[in-house]
Amino acid sequence: MNRPIAVVTGVGPGTGSAIVRRLSAGGYTVAMLARNRERLASLEKDVQHTRAYACDVSDEAEVDATLAALRRDMGSPSVLVHNAVGGAWGTFQDIDPKILNRNFRINTMALLYLAQRLAPLMVEQGKGAIVATGNTSALRGRANFAGFAPTKAAQRILAEAMARELGPKGVHVAYIVIDAVIDLAWTRERYPDAPDGFFIKPAAIADEVWHLLQQDRSAWSFNVEIRPFGEKW
Repeated sequence: MNRPIAVVTGVGPGTGSAIVRRLSAGGYTVAMLARNRERLASLEKDVQHTRAYACDVSDEAEVDATLAALRRDMGSPSVLVHNAVGGAWGTFQDIDPKILNRNFRINTMALLYLAQRLAPLMVEQGKGAIVATGNTSALRGRANFAGFAPTKAAQRILAEAMARELGPKGVHVAYIVIDAVIDLAWTRERYPDAPDGFFIKPAAIADEVWHLLQQDRSAWSFNVEIRPFGEKW
């Protein structure tokens, strides 16, 4: 049986892995992109219908080489989930401009690189989807997020520009604002007294990605916000 191909970036132990598992279970063959080759290799053994590609998506040349290999190995993707993220803490006076630039290349430029190369065939086929995972930094600039929020805001606006162009051509573009602390080992250590309801589960984020991919084209979402039931907003 021919399985459609999905590309997922930023495949780490949390949200990225959960998205890979959900798409594989849903019938996709998944190309997993991340810089950590060992982690990808382990996940490739653990999850059926996956293939690992070590790639720094902020590097345009690496993106080109990886997509060439991916197409040769698997075929042309019909889904892109851009989950790779670069972040940093600090006020505008504290941050190293090089860090802000690095985060911009991961969060925004990588989305551009990937979409420019994958969207044309989706348009040609009249179907496909591009989903970017974001957070509330895409909507507001708090003082200590100056090294991060500007890049996520740019990412969301780029995705919106893509959605307005690609939607009428049959390609669904969506942006997920994750208003929560993701349930990971290091976040549990950082918030040791927080109740379970404080965290958002990676598998639940993956389910929302899946939901977006299944939406009828008469009712596509673009900006989707998800948060735990107890989150204040």
